[in-house]
Amino acid sequence: MSDNHRLFDAEDGRLLAEAALRSITDSTARARGDDFLRILVRDLAQALDVQYVIAGRVAPLADGEGIRTLAVWGGADYLPNMEYSLRHTPCQDVTGQCMCFHASGIQADYPHDTLLVEMQAESYIGMPMIDTEGQTLGILSAIDTKPMDEDKRLLALSLLSIFAARGAAELQHQDREQQLEATVQRRTEALLAAQATLVEQEKMVALGTLVAGVAHEVNTPIGVAVTAASTMASYADDLIKCVSGERVSRSELLTTAQRLREGAQLIERNLARAADLIGNFKQLAVDQGSAHVSEVGVREHALSVVSAHGPELRKVGISVEVDIAPELRTRLDAGRWSQVLSNLLMNAAKHGYPNGGPGQVTLAARLALEGGVRWLLLEFADDGVGLSGEVRERLFEPFFTTKRGQGGSGLGMHIVYTIVHQMGGHVAVAPAAPDSAGCRIKLRLPVRD
Repeated sequence: MSDNHRLFDAEDGRLLAEAALRSITDSTARARGDDFLRILVRDLAQALDVQYVIAGRVAPLADGEGIRTLAVWGGADYLPNMEYSLRHTPCQDVTGQCMCFHASGIQADYPHDTLLVEMQAESYIGMPMIDTEGQTLGILSAIDTKPMDEDKRLLALSLLSIFAARGAAELQHQDREQQLEATVQRRTEALLAAQATLVEQEKMVALGTLVAGVAHEVNTPIGVAVTAASTMASYADDLIKCVSGERVSRSELLTTAQRLREGAQLIERNLARAADLIGNFKQLAVDQGSAHVSEVGVREHALSVVSAHGPELRKVGISVEVDIAPELRTRLDAGRWSQVLSNLLMNAAKHGYPNGGPGQVTLAARLALEGGVRWLLLEFADDGVGLSGEVRERLFEPFFTTKRGQGGSGLGMHIVYTIVHQMGGHVAVAPAAPDSAGCRIKLRLPVRD
């Protein structure tokens, strides 16, 4: 062959390689990840005129290290991805970070590689995909059923070298994305766990405040009853002396008996008051620890929650009007509904009247049929300081509070929002009534049959 002919062949090879490089670069320019590799194996197979091109990732398998393919071109179409062991394969040599080329007789060189037999492979060329830290991430290999001549070897070598580096960058990018997603997932789970813990702590703080208030409230009627019982003992002693005397005065007997009756009535009233307080508190505590849907008298339930919070509300001078029809009954998760009402009342007490009362809170509820669905509509309103624009926008955000550094956790109204949505409802801040200050919150809950 003449020198001119050799130069002509070399020039043709260079032009062919440049054309193939431009074509593959253009087709893969906008692709990322697995899409990039699928386009790459197809275009490499066409440019090199080979039957198979495989892009695979090094992966641990049951019998040792292997290849998990990410894209396989099989002559006319993509083949399903597969896994195979590296043992006794030319790919094992490639993962050792060296180019592997067999112009012909590849099956004879690797007689234990059954995949080569299935492919009826005759020639093979493979390149490792190495990351920026020098680790082998995968392989890029071209396999043909015909021998490869020197020209095809040079073309394959140049193209595989370039695109193996690009493939390694894609695999490394995928790894970093997965690591980032895993980190984000772990931190998100940690934040959610921390938030759940804080929510539970907020509930316990609210319950602790409720317990302290009820305990103080119960002490009053019980103290009166104890005093009345002591006084009755004294009256009983007087009665015994009167009866034991030589002369018994009818008027003294009647007076002492009347005092004993009044004492007994005083004890009865105060013990009944204490029983009501304890009953309301017990029902509220049981409700908040349960998740059971049952038929609830809406007015009666609201009154029990208000009564349980009575000491805290009276401390800041807030009275509560419950504008709910006595006959209104519906099926509710009473436990979560108690928590909603409790948080609304305590939020008004803490934030609606920063300088104390007097104040008026109104709870109004009714049933309505909208869009073929029955709803329980509740409006909670107070005549306190109202909400600024920023507070209105962020009221239900977790950890948002206007009492930062003053004991406010910013979870009270977030708990309301979360519970209402868990119950299938909606909650929103409504515009204040005309010519009035304060805050109005509207809640909607679907009525269960």
